[in-house]
Amino acid sequence: MALIVHKYGGTSMGSPERIKNVARRIAKWRAAGHQIVVVPSAMSGETNRLLGIAREISKTPNERELDMIASTGEQVSVGLLAIALLDIGVPARSYTGWQVPIKTDNAYTKARIHSIDDKRVRQDLDAGKVVIITGFQGVDDDGNITTLGRGGSDTSAVAVAAALNAQECLIYTDVDGVYTTDPRVVAEARRLKVVSFEEMLEMASLGSKVLQIRSVEFAGKYKVRTRVLSSLTDPLMSLDEEMKSGTLITFEEDENMEQAVISGIAFNRDEAKITVLGVPDRPGIAYQILGAIADANIEVDMIIQNQGMGGTTDFSFTVHRNDFDKAMATLNGTVKAAIGAREINGATNVCKVSAVGIGMRSHVGIASLMFKTLSEEGINIQMISTSEIKISVILEDKYMELAVRALHSAFGLDKKA
Repeated sequence: MALIVHKYGGTSMGSPERIKNVARRIAKWRAAGHQIVVVPSAMSGETNRLLGIAREISKTPNERELDMIASTGEQVSVGLLAIALLDIGVPARSYTGWQVPIKTDNAYTKARIHSIDDKRVRQDLDAGKVVIITGFQGVDDDGNITTLGRGGSDTSAVAVAAALNAQECLIYTDVDGVYTTDPRVVAEARRLKVVSFEEMLEMASLGSKVLQIRSVEFAGKYKVRTRVLSSLTDPLMSLDEEMKSGTLITFEEDENMEQAVISGIAFNRDEAKITVLGVPDRPGIAYQILGAIADANIEVDMIIQNQGMGGTTDFSFTVHRNDFDKAMATLNGTVKAAIGAREINGATNVCKVSAVGIGMRSHVGIASLMFKTLSEEGINIQMISTSEIKISVILEDKYMELAVRALHSAFGLDKKA
């Protein structure tokens, strides 16, 4: 008997019929002798609806109260799924994050998990029940409800799997795995049967919406075997057939893996670029700029510093587009005067496109092929960032789909493995 964690996204929980299908799938796994813990998201669109109401009342709603509101979507989901399971004769018990409890810090809307108490969950599992836990949320040391940020249910599921030492965490979503790029942009995109943890981490950080980056970080840290599958398939298909579908995230380079130099082209539309012009070129200037951004709880992605004129430097970095206004306000406040910057400007009409692959370690010419391909399409590169297994560029967002299609073809990802 194995302990398996199932995670179902908002689309999977999007209607009463889909919730019933989730219940049938869970019942099938339980009937095969497995202990099952389920972490569902809120019903599709529910979290946006709730937060939209809050922002109709206030343009800057209190973040603690936002978490109180947003957490209710998942509470509805676990209750409905428990009812669906009980209705087909499967004993089930639902819990909110604070009932488990899943302990977090108090960074409202972006909380991080500190610990998970597995006592109540194991008692129910030992009693033969399916345990259903709200994703996306937890509780801080003062008893306040917190949320983990958008996509946080993936993180919740992997964290629960790690705490329970589950054999596998199955992430059910509306796609049937990880693709070489988004099939909606490139029709020739292929599903990968296996992807390395490192590649998945890069893809998640670079904008792939299949898994949330913090869930991949958790999976890597605690070696949680993770598989991405579709919840829109026949819920009564055989377990063997179901386990062969989707994409397995592996933690070791396997000689049987698809031996492509580049595994995928990732992209992110949600980028914004900020440039601080004419600051003194002295030690500590980067800290003064980015320290203020960090204090505002804003995450920074790509960073470039260029030599300016007359002992000055220009400093550029990217943030999530939702944080752009907050970042600009932070820098134009006390920071600009404190560092002696000549000007601070920014743009939200940018995107990030990246080539990812562990094959970069043993192949040369990847960067030159990427830059040549973009040049031949007349696409200008604004920023470049590299790691051992990825190259990312910032482009004007109107060229994003053209860049993705051109790179997908240039690296041969449209060909069968």
